[in-house]
Amino acid sequence: MLQEIMELMELLDTHKADGSVVAEWLAGVGLEAVEVTRVEGKDGATDFIKAEIRGLDPSGPTLGIIGRLGGVGAFPRKLGLVSDADGAIVALASAAKLAKMRKQGDLLKGHIIVATHICTCSPIIPHEPTPFMGSPVDIHTMNRYEVDQRMEAILSVDTTKGNRIVNRPGFAITPTVKEGYILRVSNDLLDIMEAVTNEMPVVVPISQQDITPYGNGLYHLNSILQPSTATAAPVVGVATTASIPVPGCATGANQPFWLERAARFCVEVAKAFTLRQCRFYDPNEFQLLVELYGPMKHFQTLGKKEA
Repeated sequence: MLQEIMELMELLDTHKADGSVVAEWLAGVGLEAVEVTRVEGKDGATDFIKAEIRGLDPSGPTLGIIGRLGGVGAFPRKLGLVSDADGAIVALASAAKLAKMRKQGDLLKGHIIVATHICTCSPIIPHEPTPFMGSPVDIHTMNRYEVDQRMEAILSVDTTKGNRIVNRPGFAITPTVKEGYILRVSNDLLDIMEAVTNEMPVVVPISQQDITPYGNGLYHLNSILQPSTATAAPVVGVATTASIPVPGCATGANQPFWLERAARFCVEVAKAFTLRQCRFYDPNEFQLLVELYGPMKHFQTLGKKEA
């Protein structure tokens, strides 16, 4: 999938990139079911993109692939593609590959919905140990346009290089998060990750506060699991990682070979999930958790602040 990754990096490496440019590129690879919605925020505007790849079975399972980011650029303070763009690149490359497969007659059994947003003028915000990329719109708005309730499971792809938690280059996955619970890591996803990378899998050590909504005053590793606050579907983060902390606003920091692996992982999960051969969690185990300890949905809210 290196071709799709490289084409997208070139396409997005300018402050003139927007949703219409991306939609035109997707149409060129055979994907015409693309929605572009421009949303104005307090710090500017961004273009939300949603693409659907329909499968053979109308009642087949639906997987969501969300490219989570603040922005692909920080113009005029930064020129060119920033590290934070990884999520958008991987998600859109996955959509392009699946569209090419469909055009060639290699149809999945189920359906894929890919969502992300394109903003080249995002703000830079303070964060430890490195600055974050902000967004013209808030997390609630992102979730509204990117989290589709038809998604029965979600891969949330996000740059996760601005920390000292994961110090291995490439990509890592998180444990499954569902309705306020941090569940055990999916063995099916670990199997796919091993096959794609030919290496032992890497797992992001997330905390309870990482799965709560932004805006509650708590420290968050990043926004990779924010989609889990807006759905009952199981969510797994696909984190692009580095051996040292890299600011989200750093330019020249996107690694095409690492991104290719992450995108290939998303496509392989799409194949397996739509064949019902990949489970994000064990439904019986989750039900027992709820019966023993009660629902944890309050962690999907702002808590007492929201009351």
